[in-house]
Amino acid sequence: MPPVDTISLTLSPDMLRAVRESVDAGEYASTSDLMHDAVRLWQRQRQEDAERLDAIRARIRRSLDDPRPALTIEEVRARIGALHAETVKAHRHEAT
Repeated sequence: MPPVDTISLTLSPDMLRAVRESVDAGEYASTSDLMHDAVRLWQRQRQEDAERLDAIRARIRRSLDDPRPALTIEEVRARIGALHAETVKAHRHEAT
């Protein structure tokens, strides 16, 4: 087992109660196990957030690098109107 450090953690009464109830219910063998799981979930969420942000940045970069000319506001409205009409038509078709 790798070396471990001990830390002190301050929780609100509600959070502490939830932790204890979870351990008492047998969802976790110990408070330490619950905290390990919480940290793993936090790490995974941070990784997923970073991946989403990278994807957004890549889309922005592709958009900025797109050689096509910019659309006028009228063209944007027309395209959005057409997409909306297609969506409405598709939903009507699904309902029948």
